Amino acid sequence: MSRGQWYPPEWPDRIRALAAGELTAVAPRRAATVMLLRDTAAGPAVHMLRRRASMAFAGGAYAYPGGGVDPRDDDRAVRWAGPSRDVWAARLGVDAASAQAIVCAAVRETYEEAGVLLAGETASTVVGDLSGDDWEADRAALVDRALSFAEFLDRRGLVLRSDLLGAWARWITPEFEPKRYDTWFFVAALPDGQRTRNASTEADRTVWVRPEEAAGAYDRGELLMMPPTIATLRSLQPYGTVAGTLAGAPAQDLAPVLARARLDAGELVLSWPGHDEFTRRLPASGAPE
Repeated sequence: MSRGQWYPPEWPDRIRALAAGELTAVAPRRAATVMLLRDTAAGPAVHMLRRRASMAFAGGAYAYPGGGVDPRDDDRAVRWAGPSRDVWAARLGVDAASAQAIVCAAVRETYEEAGVLLAGETASTVVGDLSGDDWEADRAALVDRALSFAEFLDRRGLVLRSDLLGAWARWITPEFEPKRYDTWFFVAALPDGQRTRNASTEADRTVWVRPEEAAGAYDRGELLMMPPTIATLRSLQPYGTVAGTLAGAPAQDLAPVLARARLDAGELVLSWPGHDEFTRRLPASGAPE
């Protein structure tokens, strides 16, 4: 592991198996994650959670709220406000149904894992206080998939506020991983009147931290992160306000980032195009030095 980069010990063997044709890459599942932001006197802070050490994938690593698309997230009955599905399709590089599913997953997962809901009674309002047993019952039903997001919005008389999201980046899990995700990263401001909380069973801690502070802790080996997390954190650093960050979203490159492995002078070289800091040379056995 280099600095705070999460690097599973089984990767070298899996990379070699893929290169030898002994491993078949699985299709990635669509997913979405949201970098929730709020202004502080020192600049924007981002909401992060720490995955439980007991988790098989990236245990102990810091990440953002997010998860996989629910098959029902592309339900045409979803109450919607903001840019149309076609506009989102053009931005995300997918068809309209997939665009809705990805945006819905971003909003739904943020509510499920952070207790923050990017929705309102109208196209110009956002819900405020989400405390109460009835809200928690609905959130739990979403987590258990007993309730679809479309049904939740109908029950509450709400519309999804797609205009509160800004698409920021897209990363695809390497082909040698047994579980793969095609993940779109979004930015969003914490709505007035709402508060984040650790609502995820997969996290043991949540923090609000300025991107430069988190990146510095990663560089010192104090915070563990996967390449997409630290890369997106670094990309947030130039912005001095949340509004400025959101205004910068349309200019962000959404070309998918996918790790590549190649043979060079008898060693396997693992790299993420455009992100040289993550390049690793694999020795004959074991994890990279």
